[in-house]
Amino acid sequence: MPRTTQIFCASTLYGAATLAAALDAGLFPSADRRLLVVTNNAVTPETAPSVDAMPGFATVRERFDEVLSWNGTIAPFHPSGWSPRADDVPLWERYVRKLWDLGDDAIRLAVESVPVNPSLALCRLFTDAPVDVYADGLMSYGPTRDKVEPLVGTRVERLLHLDLVPGLTPLLLTEYGVEAEPVPTEAFLKVMEELAEAEAEWEQESPASGARPALLIGQYLAAQGVLTGAEEEDLHLSMVRGAVALGHRRLVFQPHPLAPPRWSRRLEEEAAALGAELTVPDRPVLAEVAYLRLRPALVVGCFSTALLTAAGLYGLPVARVGTDLLLDRLAPYQNGDRVPVTIADALLPDLADQTAVTGWTMPGRERVDDLAGLLKAVGYAMQPRVLPGLRGAAESYLSRHLSPHTWRYFKRRRLTSLALPGAVPSQLAFIPRNATVRRLARRARALRGKAKG
Repeated sequence: MPRTTQIFCASTLYGAATLAAALDAGLFPSADRRLLVVTNNAVTPETAPSVDAMPGFATVRERFDEVLSWNGTIAPFHPSGWSPRADDVPLWERYVRKLWDLGDDAIRLAVESVPVNPSLALCRLFTDAPVDVYADGLMSYGPTRDKVEPLVGTRVERLLHLDLVPGLTPLLLTEYGVEAEPVPTEAFLKVMEELAEAEAEWEQESPASGARPALLIGQYLAAQGVLTGAEEEDLHLSMVRGAVALGHRRLVFQPHPLAPPRWSRRLEEEAAALGAELTVPDRPVLAEVAYLRLRPALVVGCFSTALLTAAGLYGLPVARVGTDLLLDRLAPYQNGDRVPVTIADALLPDLADQTAVTGWTMPGRERVDDLAGLLKAVGYAMQPRVLPGLRGAAESYLSRHLSPHTWRYFKRRRLTSLALPGAVPSQLAFIPRNATVRRLARRARALRGKAKG
């Protein structure tokens, strides 16, 4: 009987904590060895701390027999850009088995996102290993970002996810019939409590210690080209102004680790001008750790998963900013952030609406069902080739629910390309379904292309 080894891959402390919670909850069978493979996917890994260098990691590390570096294993290749060529897979598997002392072990994998590296590379490397995918964010409620090759997709047995929106079922990997299994909230909260205890000094370093400040969560969307630096800075400034308008005089800003320091200084100046005090922690911590250490009176963000953990797991008041701008700016339409932005926009109160913020509660079953219908339509419009079975649901939703408000979640050009309801005015609705018109349109595009050439 061969030795059994479970290999867990994590690129963030949040992901590693999710795996720890799943292990604590008994969601993985017993094994002879459990290895945590950490991967640093930063553009320049040498300048960014790896998961195992993050404060509090030692509390998560206890669940694993050994911690290994994927970056070190495949150096000098970058984790996000490297995957073994088909002809080289046997050679790489022998190399990794020897390096990691795997011998002839029976392998089981737990990875983050199978359509992309480094998760895809690991799945290709161990060709016979069953795969569990774990999702630690709102993207699990959207479609798989790209088609997953059958040799990988057919080996995925389940999707482990946090139940961030109770009653909402993830769409991720449903094209392979993968069942979603929630990680128990209690287990996740327990892991976060351990991390918070390890970060006891963080609260003492904050001048806002002892109060219940408004916690502002920054995202670095400018790095993705979604917003300009100035626009994102304005987005953060609107968080400060909105929180102060709601009566908060103590603010804590948690910036993205890669965001420019000058953004924080601008926020401090703006808060001071409004008669408030804003502080920035000396080092980054998980938002969930900040919830436990600070118990904020309000959590403000754009579309971060942390907004849903604050509301759904910790019962904290939340508010969103900037989602309308992002719904307009995200490109292409199938951008993976579209579903998280849609969820935040549809469920959470706008910071500018004081009545909505103060009176907001977690949505009930009817509203979650409405959101599920919306996400099926958005998901199909994003990835029609991945989820062709959702076309009927998309047509039904668009036929019955398109309105000046719901149009924000769709693009007419996208609906037109897919011949979906809402694509063109009703009197011209026959055009997308007319074969002759489509043929003429293709011929016109071909002639235009030749003319340009």
